[in-house]
Amino acid sequence: MTVKILVVDDEEHIVSLIKAYLLREGYNALTATDGRSGVKLAQLEKPDLIILDIMMPGMNGYDCLRDIRKEMQTPVIFLTAKVDEDERVLGLELGADDYVTKPFYPRELMSRIRAVLRREHLTQSAPKSIQVGELVLEYTSHTIKLGDAFQDLTPLEFEILAILMAAPGRVFSRMDILEETQGIHFEGYERTIDLHVKNIRSKLEQLSNVNKYIETIYGVGYRFRRG
Repeated sequence: MTVKILVVDDEEHIVSLIKAYLLREGYNALTATDGRSGVKLAQLEKPDLIILDIMMPGMNGYDCLRDIRKEMQTPVIFLTAKVDEDERVLGLELGADDYVTKPFYPRELMSRIRAVLRREHLTQSAPKSIQVGELVLEYTSHTIKLGDAFQDLTPLEFEILAILMAAPGRVFSRMDILEETQGIHFEGYERTIDLHVKNIRSKLEQLSNVNKYIETIYGVGYRFRRG
């Protein structure tokens, strides 16, 4: 089945350029030139990946991602001319999977797309669940469950948590996590991993009201506590 990728950007020449490369790579390319149309198309078509510009008039990329995350955990790559750390932090906290800075090389963007899709494919082909103590990580639904309560995870949050839960008690450095996730292309990768772990901890805490599952090993990295 052909992979479906949605491109949302108000600059039509960029949309046309990305679409041409996507079609050349054999992907099914969907396009929108404003945020609201992009959200509606995402909800209707359920793409496998979304490439989303941040700086759009009307509804910007952050607002688009907020709406998209209400219904789906589709991987999202942000396009941005901004390099401000606060902007990157906001995108990561909303659940972005990668950033590509404008101007960009189309081949680099295609490489990022393949990396994100590869991570998603590996997640889908993995075992149905991982359980540590009473916590269950469900691959089919991208959720973490405790009893009857559950929390949705973004694809990258899910993969990082799966790495930690698959080897409880083992300490993973940030570089270990980067390598296990097929490489994450953010600048300032340590800050990126820390932000994703922060988001995961927040979701785990919403399930149990106790922040006890992921331990920080200062100067080294993270480990998941044994059940």
